[in-house]
Amino acid sequence: MKPIETERLILRKFNTDDFQAVHSYSSSVENTLYMLFGPNDEAATRSFIDMAIAHTSKSPITYYTYAVTLAETGELIGGCDLHVSGNEAEIGWLLHRDHWKKGYGTELGFALIKFGFDELKLHRIVANCDAENTGSSRLMTRIGMRKEGLFYDARTPNKLTDRPYSDQLSYAILRDEWEIQKDVFRLTNLPCEFDGFIQVPELKDGDLYLVCEKKEEGNTEKKWVPGYKFAICSGGEKIGHCDLRIGYTEGLYYGGNIGYGIDEPHRGKGYAARACRLLIPVARAHKMVLLLITNDIKNDASKRVCDKLGAKHVRTARLPEWTDLYQGGQRFSNVFEWDIV
Repeated sequence: MKPIETERLILRKFNTDDFQAVHSYSSSVENTLYMLFGPNDEAATRSFIDMAIAHTSKSPITYYTYAVTLAETGELIGGCDLHVSGNEAEIGWLLHRDHWKKGYGTELGFALIKFGFDELKLHRIVANCDAENTGSSRLMTRIGMRKEGLFYDARTPNKLTDRPYSDQLSYAILRDEWEIQKDVFRLTNLPCEFDGFIQVPELKDGDLYLVCEKKEEGNTEKKWVPGYKFAICSGGEKIGHCDLRIGYTEGLYYGGNIGYGIDEPHRGKGYAARACRLLIPVARAHKMVLLLITNDIKNDASKRVCDKLGAKHVRTARLPEWTDLYQGGQRFSNVFEWDIV
């Protein structure tokens, strides 16, 4: 089993010399308050280390158990694991209380998910915690996992409580959701400048032209980016609308940089694709090199527009519940990337 290295941590195999460091957190009441074990006596800690060594000596490994150490000093500060079952795995972690609130949990959580999806090619990764363990549940959210449910009396707690059962929170992340996270990170590192709205140049293609009707400021609280709204016109008549949103955000991954609509009497004449092309000078003025276009999986007309533009279909993404599109009843979006360089 190869070590996993992050910016500040090294996740490695346990060995028998780790006893004192492991026992310092596994015997602690504060550290094991919400765990399914503990506080450990010395025999329980030695048994855990023996078990961890045995798991990581098997071939193939299905239970990856890691000692969490600081890359700079080698100090062992906790443990984590990834338990594979078919094409799914469950992850977990425990850090010494002296190293809480330093971001190490988030760092190792990302590392386990990356290993599970990128190296083991898993489909789904889950994590569970005691419903009262707010620190752990917040960490699961930070590493991109979704809350899937609250299950009453689903856990057998440790010996620190007289209750026979405790409630459990369950979180999960799919491979597709992990790939989207990587896409969002890549997109947010693309060039884009917004120092204010530009003076919109003439946007015209033969009989078709755009008229800027509104410039909307962004709203950080609502996660809205600034954008331009245009009327699509032909022969002095408004025949539709389109808009251009400036920036690259998680929300735009599902909603797109471009929106468009052609009034019914004028559909089927290629106006939408022509109008989208007219937006390129505005996007380039903000140094953008790529535009996202999304559409409902049932919207064949919009998909044809993307095909005409030469936009690349990246994936069909499941919409998160927090998106406006989900709230409006949509459940999936086709995601297209349009290179405008």
